[in-house]
This record gives sequence, structure tokens and C-alpha cells, in this order.
Amino acid sequence: MGLLRYTLYRFVQAIPVLFGITIITFALANLAPGDPVQIMLQGQEVDEDLIQTMEERYGLDEPVHERYISYMTGVLQGDLGQSFHYNQPVSDLIMSRLGPTLLLVLSAYAFAIVTSIPLGILAAKRRNEPADHVSRIVALLGVSTPSFWIGIMLIIIFAVQLGWFPSTGLVYPWWSPEAYGYTGWPGPLEQLPVVGAMFSQYTLGGWPEHVFQIVRHLLLPMIALGTLQMATLMRIERTQMIESLQGEYVKLARAYGVSERTILRKHAFRTAQLPIITIIGLNLSTALGGAVLVEYVFNINGMGRLFIDAIHNLDYQLIMGVTLIFGTIFIIGVIITDISYAYVDPRVTYGGDD
Repeated sequence: MGLLRYTLYRFVQAIPVLFGITIITFALANLAPGDPVQIMLQGQEVDEDLIQTMEERYGLDEPVHERYISYMTGVLQGDLGQSFHYNQPVSDLIMSRLGPTLLLVLSAYAFAIVTSIPLGILAAKRRNEPADHVSRIVALLGVSTPSFWIGIMLIIIFAVQLGWFPSTGLVYPWWSPEAYGYTGWPGPLEQLPVVGAMFSQYTLGGWPEHVFQIVRHLLLPMIALGTLQMATLMRIERTQMIESLQGEYVKLARAYGVSERTILRKHAFRTAQLPIITIIGLNLSTALGGAVLVEYVFNINGMGRLFIDAIHNLDYQLIMGVTLIFGTIFIIGVIITDISYAYVDPRVTYGGDD
């Protein structure tokens, strides 16, 4: 089976999963206690006629199964519905919040992969030495510590006490530097005696300061969200590398006089990456869930905050829309993971019998 056919086959398989997600989410949202119209009109003097009008406007006076059929009919036509609370199309709200969440999750993944794989290899290579013990302690602390608590500690230490990094918000790369008022090189570079004079002669508009502020605002939430992923990947990388280094093919390579560097890079490393790819794909749901709390801690206007607001206001359409997008992102991540297997390990075929 070719790559394109296998990819299409997996996307077709994902359709029943998405239907299942919509059914479960719709049932749970409608079974939750409370009335969205009462919440919407909270604090106002209203009569029964206004409540009835609002229920008719948003279709809340219809039976649950008819509302679900009506909602799914709209979804199949590309309409995610209208938010009760924001009085805006759900698709517009999601598009305005999707960018910050993807920026946070992808940067956290990049941080986790870049740090965990070298540390896992180092721990495996120096098994039972001090470097291995330190890496295992760091991994244990990372796995057992909640992301929001790490975020709060980072804010207290690096934002409140030291003042090195901001504690709220993000600077978006897709906005222009002029939108933030950035006009030149970042202050810390300009203040350096030699480097500042060297950089100041180049005029690149506000982009140097823009990039500097993006990294500065993103660093703390990225570490808070990526620590769990980093610790998980590092533990698995260490275990798999130890197993690979003890394999018969590695012993044969050593017997032929192949250098340890070549064995590590060509023979042991690639074989050990299959479980890493699996965990990266499956941990996408954990990262999206962790982003909900991290966005609240760092006051980031992403999908996580939108989802919590939707739950507080019983905004059924918005709850369904955010859940559907999260589910779609997770399924795409799993499909990409499956496709990556064959690239890393030639023994894996796309749906073949071998």
C-alpha cells in the first residue's frame, strides 16, 4: 500500500472516531447542570417571554437528539455554530485563538525533543554514573510535577523575584513589530559596550527586538508545558538506548572494530527512536490538555482559556467546536506518527502483510 493510499485510509478510519467524540461531548455538555440562557442573562431583570425567545433563537427549546442532528448537519457544511456567550461564529473565535495555542504546544514539543534526546543518550552511554543519576532524578521530578505548578514557580522565581522574564501574555510572530511599537534592537543588546555599537549600525526595523521579545515571552510557558514531555521522552530514550547498546548487532559491530561513535550514531540511535515517535504522537493529547492550564497561569488568550470560558458559560456550540478541533489535531498527530514509523524503520510497511 502506497503512502498516499495509506494516509487516505487512515483519515477515513478517523471519521467514526470524530463522530464518537461529538456524541460523547454533546451528551456530557447537555447533561451538565445549569441553563446557558440563565447564565447569559444573569444579573438582569428578565421575564419568561425573553427567556423563551432566547431559547428559540439558539434552538435550546428543541429535543436533544434534534439539536445534535442539526449541529452535525451544520458541521458537515463547515458551520460550527454560533457562540451563545460571545455572540460570534464559533469558527471565528477558534481561528483567533488557535495560533497562540499551536505556538505554545509546538514550542514546548521542540524544547522537549531538543533537550530529552541528547540527555537520554548521555544517560544511557554513562549508565550508573553521576550523569545518569542526575538525569533520572530530573526525569522523575519532571514526570511527577504538574505543569501549572512549574509555571507558578517559574513566575515567582524568574518574573517576580529576578525580573528577567514577563509573566503574562505572548508576543505573536505573525504580528508586525510596529503593532507592538518595536523599532530597533532589543535594549539588552544596545546597552552592551562593544556589541551594542556593532549592532546599532545595522537597520533592520524592529524585527530584532520583535524576535527577542517573542523568545522572552515564550520561554517560561514553553518550559512549564514542555517539562513533562521532556522528562517522559528522556526516560524512554535512556531505556531504549541501553537496550539497543546491548543488542547482538551492536556486539557484532564492536567485534568488527567499529568505533563507539559510529555504533551510537548509526546502529543504536535509529533503532531506539520508534518508541520515542510513538510517545511524541500520543502525548499530543497531554500537551493540549496541559496547555489549557498553562494558558490560564500565564494569561495567554489561546484555545485553553476559550474552552474553560465555554464550560463556565455552558456555551454548548463553543464546547463542541473546541473539542472537535482538539480531537482533529490529535488524530492528525497520530496519523503522522504512524507514517513516520516506515521512515525510521524500513521493516515497517504501510498496511502491508510483511
